[in-house]
Amino acid sequence: VHPNVSQGCQGGCATCSDYNGCLSCKPRLFFVLERIGMKQIGVCLSSCPSGYYGTRYPDINKCAKCKADCDTCFTRNFCTKCKSGFYLYSGKCLEKCPDGLEANNHTMECTSIVHCETSEWSPWSPCMKKGKTCGFKRGNEVRVREIVQHPSAKGNPCPATTESRKCIVQRKRCQKEGKGKKNREEKRKKTTKDESKETRQESKGRAARRQNREQRESNNKTQPKKRKAPNKEQDLAPADTAH
Repeated sequence: VHPNVSQGCQGGCATCSDYNGCLSCKPRLFFVLERIGMKQIGVCLSSCPSGYYGTRYPDINKCAKCKADCDTCFTRNFCTKCKSGFYLYSGKCLEKCPDGLEANNHTMECTSIVHCETSEWSPWSPCMKKGKTCGFKRGNEVRVREIVQHPSAKGNPCPATTESRKCIVQRKRCQKEGKGKKNREEKRKKTTKDESKETRQESKGRAARRQNREQRESNNKTQPKKRKAPNKEQDLAPADTAH
């Protein structure tokens, strides 16, 4: 072993030197050169840092630098995240997305253009005027639809989601709100009163029947049993019958 090479190293190094740091790593660790000023120091890591990708060889595992526009990469020719100002597309970092795609500034990727999609129209609403369905002859009816898919930045915008058209109906009078409310209140009170009366009558009937039943049971317990009257025809003497 060279005099400057030591085998009693720290930090995952298999061999090292005082000047260059790690020269080789323990199994499964990656060797990478870190620049400190004008000097490069070898270190051993369990995974490669940002801007590097790992390659395993029979004798050593190394971390190599990604391309200049790539922040993280799987291999040198396949980027997984681009640096600021570039958009990721199929493993490459581009300043401008290809035709048919648009730049997503949130994910910094080139994505497909999405157009607006809507549901089917709903049925037409009843003919109305000023929120009422009575007291007019000409009014309006409305139908609506919902947005199913919102468009992306370059996608086709959404059309109108509401339509209105004029309509004609047979005029009918509107019931006065106060009178109608009063009638409904009176009807409710009358129904409640009838129900209460019927309930009271049923309660009285049940009480009367229970009282009669208890009276009969009491009479049966206190009244002595009647003896059976003798048969007069059997008590008559034969002579009297002959006479």
